Amino acid sequence: MAGSTTLALDAMGGDHGPEVVVPGAALSLSRHPELRFILAGDAARINACLAEHPDLKNCARVVHTDLSIGMHDKPSQALRRGKGTSMWLALEAVKNGEAQAAVSAGNTGALMALARLVLRQMPGIERPAIAAQWPTIGRPSIVLDVGSNIGASARQLVEYALMGAAMSRAHFGNERPTVGLLNVGVEEIKGNEEVRQAHALLKQGNLGLNIDYKGFVEGDQIGQGIADVIVVEGFAGNIALKTAEGTARQIATYLRTAMSRSVVTRIGAVLAKSGFEVLKGQMDPRRLNGGPFLGLNGIAIKSHGGTDALGFATAVDLGYEMAEKRVIDRIAADIASIAGKLDAPVGGGPG
Repeated sequence: MAGSTTLALDAMGGDHGPEVVVPGAALSLSRHPELRFILAGDAARINACLAEHPDLKNCARVVHTDLSIGMHDKPSQALRRGKGTSMWLALEAVKNGEAQAAVSAGNTGALMALARLVLRQMPGIERPAIAAQWPTIGRPSIVLDVGSNIGASARQLVEYALMGAAMSRAHFGNERPTVGLLNVGVEEIKGNEEVRQAHALLKQGNLGLNIDYKGFVEGDQIGQGIADVIVVEGFAGNIALKTAEGTARQIATYLRTAMSRSVVTRIGAVLAKSGFEVLKGQMDPRRLNGGPFLGLNGIAIKSHGGTDALGFATAVDLGYEMAEKRVIDRIAADIASIAGKLDAPVGGGPG
């Protein structure tokens, strides 16, 4: 169909498989009628779910396989037996041009390992990164890396900045995104050697980066929306992400307990219901679900494994939007524009 966008879904990924993937795809289809789908996995389970969503069934192709990657499989195990699994078939559809993006709620490490094998890294990129959309008091920020790699060199941190900026440009329309480098303090002398070197590189005017670099930022500033893109190595990024998710759940529990403590607080809760509904929506992780793997020759989106249909639909929406806005092409162009410049000596030192 002319003008359509096809997404390949790992129907067996996540905690619930087709029972969440199929209704999630149906919800995304209702928002983007031009979508078409390839559903990889157990055909019997997928078709049973599709029977409840006739509109989706009419624009979906099921690719059967008995093989899938378990949520607790190690990346090495996924690489050994990945070929022919539902995750592999979804990624292969992108590689072969049958789909413009792949979405999986499966094992993160396995998905990254297979995505790097099937889609390959983009020229000029040393390591792919997982990006997350982070809620702030303004519009969401993009934070990367949030768990693809442990540690990062100065060069890799600069690559993350470029990839995050390209996504911000395409996804949020920020033509010159602001970028911050997460550190243990904002002073020039703070941080390890790689972070300080990345800071020096990002400050250089001769790189020609189409970003507005704001310097070091601290963890408590992320939620303030201090920058459109926050750059961090994967170990600290994943801890920050999980801490933020846990804090949101903790606050929600505190509120429920406090508002049910007495008759007066319960009456207050009823009177403030509309305000609490707004707060609940802002804190709902499902509305920003979906972490793209940036730096590959194709779009691969990681959905949270335990999400429901609404959350999975958000990840599908993200895959659609990234394909429509040609984020991969934008990243490739930005990386090509600085080819060789990151290998030059850093001038001026970290100060």
